[in-house]
Amino acid sequence: MQVAAPQLAAQLQRGLKSLYTLHGDEPLLIQEAADAIRAVARAQGYTERTVHTAAGAHFDWSEVLASGGSLSLFADRQMVEIRVPSGKPGKDGSQVLQQIAQAAQGNDSTLTLVILPRLDGPTLKGAWFGALDSFGVTVKVDSVERQALPQWIAQRLQQQGQRVAAGEEGQRTLQFFADRVEGNLLAAHQEIQKLGLLYPAGELGFEQVESAVLNVARYTAFKLAEAVLAGQVLRVQRMLDGLQAEGEAAVLVHWALAEDIRTLNRVRSAMDAGRPLPMALRENRVWGVKEKLIERALPLLGAGTLARWLDDAHTVDGIVKGLKAPGWPADPWQALQQMALGVTQACAPR
Repeated sequence: MQVAAPQLAAQLQRGLKSLYTLHGDEPLLIQEAADAIRAVARAQGYTERTVHTAAGAHFDWSEVLASGGSLSLFADRQMVEIRVPSGKPGKDGSQVLQQIAQAAQGNDSTLTLVILPRLDGPTLKGAWFGALDSFGVTVKVDSVERQALPQWIAQRLQQQGQRVAAGEEGQRTLQFFADRVEGNLLAAHQEIQKLGLLYPAGELGFEQVESAVLNVARYTAFKLAEAVLAGQVLRVQRMLDGLQAEGEAAVLVHWALAEDIRTLNRVRSAMDAGRPLPMALRENRVWGVKEKLIERALPLLGAGTLARWLDDAHTVDGIVKGLKAPGWPADPWQALQQMALGVTQACAPR
């Protein structure tokens, strides 16, 4: 049974199940969801807890299977926690997880909690995950995307009795806060808690937030590529600066940007050949956030523009590998900036 992360608390109030599976790539939200399950379990007598981390090719899954069937002399109920950091339990792990899922039916002495990273499509369709979903509760914990981050911050502030000013001033404060913590939700949580310690309940001014919140943003080359397709010029500039300061490899940043340019070109070519846009996107393995961004940006771009961007990507590929090109900066990051901002401005909403 699938339950959205925001509805987990309501599900726990309706009745604790004997099997829960959490999967997602946001450590803070996974931890909070797991803590909520553990708290309800402890209140209902699940006082003993064992943790198994399935890492490495030689992990002994028989220990996991055995722990679920044994109780100590001092506990009537137990929690068994299984963590699979890779999201790939292997052949033995797959069989054990299926056995655990089937045994969970009607077992009120053992609560099993399986914690997984973000899973890809084929894994979600696998037999072992299907068993966990069929016999227990599966919770997909989504990351907080940049556009939703200001509202998330506002909700967290409200939980500790604080708020920003109403109207435009408050939105400016939240946007500033989000810029400082983007890509680092755990640090965002800590900065919110810090505001609760520094200031009393009530309204927070922009100056208070500006002086207290550290710049703990963390960016990835792939989030940068999404910002480029979204046409977010200022954010792209900020992310490029951040990636360079963090020591990210210019080659990786170039690859992420160039791959999107190649994808845009392939989708445009397929459409020019008579393919419907949804079919062209599927054929090029474009889905999720990237699918929506390309659907919006593609009508703004002609074949000539895309051909020029392909040439630019080829040129910058040489620059980040130490070559020089007429009309381009010799510094790899300046060349990346010139290429990225050119694409970003063309993709900006009209």
